[in-house]
Amino acid sequence: MQRYFVKDRANGNRFMIDSEDRHHILKVMRMHIGDQLMCVDPQGKTAVCEIAEITDEQVVADVVQWKEENSELPISITIASGLPKGDKLEWIIQKGTELGAHGFMPFSAARSVVKWDDKKAAKKIERWQKIAKEAAEQSHRAILPEVSNLVSFKNLLAESKNFDYKLVAYEEESRSGETSIFSSTLQKMENGQSLLFVFGPEGGLTEEEVRLLKENGFSICGLGPRILRTETAPLYSLAAISYHFELMR
Repeated sequence: MQRYFVKDRANGNRFMIDSEDRHHILKVMRMHIGDQLMCVDPQGKTAVCEIAEITDEQVVADVVQWKEENSELPISITIASGLPKGDKLEWIIQKGTELGAHGFMPFSAARSVVKWDDKKAAKKIERWQKIAKEAAEQSHRAILPEVSNLVSFKNLLAESKNFDYKLVAYEEESRSGETSIFSSTLQKMENGQSLLFVFGPEGGLTEEEVRLLKENGFSICGLGPRILRTETAPLYSLAAISYHFELMR
């Protein structure tokens, strides 16, 4: 059943769906009055709804049944990616959302090749958020991951103070055979706690960046014996986290 994240509820049992979602319901899904869909409110509550009214501006859907479901990881993970080339960040956001990430924080790293255009920033962030929304609907998430604006490395360090745990994937640790930090961090985490996981761009993080991250409370970890691409490492990590917290239990 098609799922939509809906911002507005007229009352406890009626959703008001507008904008692109209205277009998708009518033009893509070809739904009519009486058809059913899933609505998720801003608090993550999910309901089976039935279309009760269609106007020029919105689709009105009444709740048929509230659903008790849990599709979220028990910990909150934010992926901080050094701004990569091309559409790699879009891939990270889409697949990372499917794998359970709660947020994405792109940052400007020393080896980031892409030059950020502030004039085009709003449209780019809007596109990233749309990708996250569509992936969250497809994968039946209960929350909509937030994609932040590009932050500087200095601001990344400042934002990190808001997290319970902080990790950095560093290829030099993988080369040296380090395998314990990632696993031991997950074992220490409790339900409801937060993790900020930093990944470098193509070319990786510089030694100076790693030094500053360590000084700000980050633990440096390896991700196994193979060196992963910038768009692969976050997905590998999220899959490992899902296995640890969901499949092993």
